[in-house]
Parts: sequence; C-alpha cells; structure tokens
Amino acid sequence: MFIENNGVQLHVQVDGRQDASAPTIVFANSLGTDLHLWDPIMDLLPKGPRYIRWDKRGHGQSDVPPAPYSMGALISDAEAICDALSVRDCVFVGLSVGGMIAQGLAVKRLDVVRALVLSNTGAKLGTPKLWNDRIAAVRAQGMAALADGIMQRWFAPAFCNSPAVAPWRQMLLDQNPEGYAGVCAAISGTDFMTPTSGLRLPTLGIAGSDDGSTPADLVRETVGLIPGSDFHVIRRAGHLPCVEQPADYARLLTDFLTRTGTL
Repeated sequence: MFIENNGVQLHVQVDGRQDASAPTIVFANSLGTDLHLWDPIMDLLPKGPRYIRWDKRGHGQSDVPPAPYSMGALISDAEAICDALSVRDCVFVGLSVGGMIAQGLAVKRLDVVRALVLSNTGAKLGTPKLWNDRIAAVRAQGMAALADGIMQRWFAPAFCNSPAVAPWRQMLLDQNPEGYAGVCAAISGTDFMTPTSGLRLPTLGIAGSDDGSTPADLVRETVGLIPGSDFHVIRRAGHLPCVEQPADYARLLTDFLTRTGTL
C-alpha cells in the first residue's frame, strides 16, 4: 500500500494481524536499504502482532523528492504512516537512521511509541564532513562507487566475503542516488543527545560486534541516555545483525516484546 505525507507517496507493508487493535511493532530501516531489510526475521517473530514497515522517502518504492531531506521530514513520514494506520502504543524498532527516526518520533509522539528498540544507531552519527563527502561521491559516481566500502561496514568479514552478501549489495545498488544523498543530509544535521536523554520509556539497544558504521560503544552510549535501558551485542554481526544473525536478533526482540507486555 501507499500512504501520502505532504505530497510524498510512501510504500508501506503490513504483515501479521491487520487490525489496529493488535499489538503493533513498527520497523524503520537503514540508509541504503528498503523494507526488505527485515525479511530474514519476519518468520521468526511471534504471530500475534501487527508488523508495519516502510520504504523511507528516496528509497525502495517510495517517492524520491529532490535532496536534501531533513530529519524532521523523515520523522513526519513515520508519524503520518502511524496515524494513517491508527498506531498507538507501539514498539518502534529503528536500525541506523531508522533508530534516529525512532528517537525523534518518541520525543514527539509518546501516544504512538510506548517502547523503543535502538539498533546499530546513535543520537548523533558521523560528522558533517563525512556526510558531505558521501553525498559528493554518490552524486559524482553513483551507488556502485560506494558499494565495496559499505559492504565492509555493514557485514562481518566472513559474511562480506561470502556469496550471501550478493542480494544485500544489490539492494544498495538499487537505491536512487538522489534519495540516498537526501537521507545522508538528514543524518548530517541531526544531534539527538539532549532530546533522547529526556526519554523515559522501555528501551532495548542492539549492536553488532563487527559494526563498522555504528560501533557497539556508540550504541551503548546512546541507549545509556535513557534510564533503565537494556543493551546487547550480537556476535559475528556488523551493521545489519537482522541479516547476519536473524535468529539472535529475533530472540532479543521477542524477549523484549514479552518483557514490555506487548505479547
């Protein structure tokens, strides 16, 4: 299905129960991926809830408005999807920039978000120079020029050097350079250290032991801003542990859903 927000059509997929009364888990994926990032874990999760995921603006089947994008626009997209689907008191799972969207939405809409999973993310990611260099590279050379370096940051060496990496590399190559640059700009301008430190809700942090984009210490520091948060490192995984270690990821998520009374 497609949901519109301020003239941008967003591609949304709903799995599991289809009614708004069901416990709801919302997934926000990373830069350079689409909603299929979560495919490896979907069949490993409990059958009772409603699961919602979408392609960020500029990614997948969603519209690609001209770059740059703001973090506020990405959060507004998430808010519009949740409102259109009558989402209240959800568990919001965000990976990388999806975790930034999660933090921003939780600050803005505590009626929508009752618990957070902050996966491979931070309150602040990188530096403006890093992101400006990335934007310049993708504009000049396209996605293919970035692919090798990104695969090395996304995945632990064994996975990165195996045939299993191929579909994920293709997912990156399939993304629109304009959309990729737009989301890079949104990340560059975001620092959520202060607003995230004001959050008071159940929070699980997940990191990968071999993450070259958001090292475990960065994730630990971020979830540590929220009192009472829990933190886990998934071994033999990089930036996308839901891909490399789906059983471990699904188990951590299911345990958190149980502990928070979602199931």
